[in-house]
Parts: sequence; structure tokens; C-alpha cells
Amino acid sequence: MSCRPVHAGKLPKNNGIPWRGNSGMKDGADLPDVKGGLVGGYYDAGDNIKFHFPMAFSMTLLSWSVVEYADRYKAIGEYDHVRELIKWGTDYLLLTFNSSASTINKLYSQVGTAKINGSTPDDHFCWNRPEDMAYPRPVQQASAAPDLGGEVAAALASASIVFRDNAAYSKKLVKGAATVYKFARANGKRTPYSRGNPAIEYFYNSTSYWDEFMWSASWMYYATGNNSYISFATDPRLPKNAKAFFNILDFSVFSWDNKLPGATLLLSRLRMFLNPGYPYEESLMGYHNVTSMNMCMYFPKFNAFNFTKGGLAQFNHGQGQALQYAVANSFLAALYADYMESVNVPGWYCGPNFMTVDDLRSFAKSQLNYILGDNPMKMSYVVGYGKKYPKRLHHRGASTPKNGIKYSCTGGNKWRDSKKADPHVLVGAMVGGPDKNDKFKDARISYAQNEPTLVGNAGLVAALVAITNSGRGTGVGAVDKNTMFSAVPPMFPAAPPPPATWKP
Repeated sequence: MSCRPVHAGKLPKNNGIPWRGNSGMKDGADLPDVKGGLVGGYYDAGDNIKFHFPMAFSMTLLSWSVVEYADRYKAIGEYDHVRELIKWGTDYLLLTFNSSASTINKLYSQVGTAKINGSTPDDHFCWNRPEDMAYPRPVQQASAAPDLGGEVAAALASASIVFRDNAAYSKKLVKGAATVYKFARANGKRTPYSRGNPAIEYFYNSTSYWDEFMWSASWMYYATGNNSYISFATDPRLPKNAKAFFNILDFSVFSWDNKLPGATLLLSRLRMFLNPGYPYEESLMGYHNVTSMNMCMYFPKFNAFNFTKGGLAQFNHGQGQALQYAVANSFLAALYADYMESVNVPGWYCGPNFMTVDDLRSFAKSQLNYILGDNPMKMSYVVGYGKKYPKRLHHRGASTPKNGIKYSCTGGNKWRDSKKADPHVLVGAMVGGPDKNDKFKDARISYAQNEPTLVGNAGLVAALVAITNSGRGTGVGAVDKNTMFSAVPPMFPAAPPPPATWKP
């Protein structure tokens, strides 16, 4: 189950990948307000760009899985490892803004850049191992970032729960989360972080920020127990602005761009386990209902989404990188099944059809089994797993040998264009996946199918731990109900009404 994200910066001693080395050591070195620069974090995919928006979401996703399934991680011997992966990411995210301040006016949003069909050296035009980068790597910054700020807050807040056994670090994460959350919510700064920035828009354009508001407020509440966060998350104006109750099909798909399904499930958790009642019940019931409807859409029998003949859900309508959507939503499905099991609820209704927790788990397992080889190609889409798996990844590090030669920007193209298998096996990496006809082309040029991503692999890890039987039942019920609520007050005093000037 172990994954191998592409670390940037000075590698840890236990890196365990002999063909990697230190890289990006001068990232952000010319920034006057970041001592030591923006060194560290993770490269996004087969390229060498550090996109902070999906990176933060990946850390939130991993943290959520640890909060719920710490016992399962321990049972399979991955608990310390996954915490190391999260901390590597959150240490870096704390560098992207002044996390020691209480108020900030900017957030660094990306390191590295690429022009579409460009002809000058950058992170896409050049085919270089990260260790060999010799071209400019400009840093992007945002003076308004309601979406990115919200996601960074969610990442730090969720990780603060993971690291509650390290009081100093957990406190540092909470403080940073509160600062960047305040920045995200600042009035007059509601422009999406990617708007008008060609270095970001094409790659990780954010289509809304209301979902991040709901998502981050939920995590801030679980991390701090401060009622102001849950009062905001349950104010009826928030789901209206987020269109959470509008029954929009694509809003039911959990992804790096759409946190609504994750947020409504997080808030459903509060209702299912604590049932706080007034003044939260009406909104929480609405979120719970939406969550149940979202889960109904996962089943082929209801025809919400297309499925390939082999059984892969097409949550992104046949576009590239289908697997990252399948794993993220499989995680939610398995987690909701565990929530219901923990409160002794056998299932729920999809119209007149009663669906069971086993039905939901079966959906999640079907997607993961497909990814691991139960598909028409008989191909495992996780590198190194099974007898047949992708051998020619769209991945600069894996495709370029470590042979003592530092290839020039275009000198590395010989490895990009090579038909030979990768000299380095990127064990544990899930690629983008097959097309809508279950077909897969194992070629480096096929980035939509053969490029692994940080988000995809974080979702894979979360989904796998959610469906494993190892360690199941060692906590309280199917999930650890208590860890998430350790900062939440035992009683819910009625929240005061919001001021007349409150703006969602």
C-alpha cells in the first residue's frame, strides 16, 4: 500500500529510493520574506512543478484517512510512514505564507511554470530529472486566494489532529491554519487564486471557493472546537452560495477542485455521531441528505454516471486521469459505509431502493479491484503491483537513468521518446488510467493515461486503507469516532445569531 510521492528539497535519510537525490534546493531563494526559500514539498506529477492547491488537498486527504483509520495504518505497518509523508507536506505549506503572523496579505501558490506549446526552457519544455533542473523556476503568489487559502487551512487543521501526540507541532499547525483561513475569508479578496494567471489556469484552475469555505470551516471546527467555525459552516447562506443543495451532478464528485462531497460528509459525521441539535440540526440534516444522494449516484443502476464495460466509473466524463476521481470517491463511499456501521445503521434509501453498507463497500472495492488488475486489459494501473503494469510512465525522474550524466533541457528528450521501459520502477505509483473504452496506451507521450499524480496517489492510499480488513474493529466501531472530536466541547451551547453585517 506504500506510495512514493516525488519529494522535493533535501531528501530525508530514510527516503529509500536510490535513484533520487536532493533537488529544487534554490526554489524561492530570491524571496525576501521566506528564509531559505520554498524548499521541500512535492512535485505534482511527471513534471517538476509544485502546485500548492492540489498538494494541500493531498495532505488533507491523507490526514483525514489517518484520523479515521489510525489503527488500520498501524496494523499494516504504515502509520509512521504516512505521518512522515503528511509532515513533509505540511512543513512545506507552512513556508508558503507567514505562518507566525496572525494576519497575512499574500500566499505563495506555485513554484515552477510551463507555457503551453512553449519553446523556451521551463518545467514542461525540458525533460529533466528534478535533480538536474537548470532553468528558471519562478514563484507565483496570490494576494487573494479564498480557494487555495481555504485548502491550505484544511490541510493544516486536519494534520493538527493527526499530530495531537506532538503538542508543539499540532499547535503550530492550528495557528497557521487560523491565519490562512482568515486570509481566505477576507472580505474584498474573493477572486479565485488561479484567475488570470496563465501559469496556473490551464493546469489547476479553481472553479469555485465556496466549497473550500465549507470544507475548511469544518476542519477548523474539528481541530479547534471553536463554535464560530461550525456556526459559519451551518449558516443556511453558505450551502446556498456553494450550490450544495442544487442537485448538480458534477458537484457530487469529490476532487481537488470540488470539496463539496467531502465537506457534506464531514458535517454528516457530526450529526451521525454527536447529533448536536439546535441551532445546527437543520443545516446538518441538509448536508446528511445530500451525502446520501451523492452515494446513490455511485451505483450504475441509477444511471447518474457512465461506467466503462469493464466497470470503471467515469466521474470526469471520459476525460484523462479517470482513476484519481475513482479512488477519491471510493474513499468517501467506504468511509460513509463505516460511519453508518459505527452507528448501527444498515443502509439508506435511494428513492424506493434500500442500499446497504455492503453495497457501498462493494462499489469502492470494484473500483480498486479494477485499478489493481480486474479490468479488460488485465493491467494493474499501480506500478510494481501484479505481473502486468505500466512500464513507460510520463515521468521525468523514472524515465531518465541516473548514470552520472546531467542532460540538457532538450538532451533529456531521448529518454522521453524512448520506447524502452523506464530504467527506474516507480513502485506504488498509480497512473492516470485507461480511456472510456477500457483501452490503455503504455507510452510516455500519453500523459492523460500514463502520468501519476500526487492527488491520485493520495486518494489511492486513502481508499485502500478504508476498505482493508487489517486492523478493522480495533477502534470504536468501524472508525475511530473519538479522535476527531477531542477538541469539540461535550455540550453545544446555542450559537449567537450572526451579526447583521455577516457576509458568507
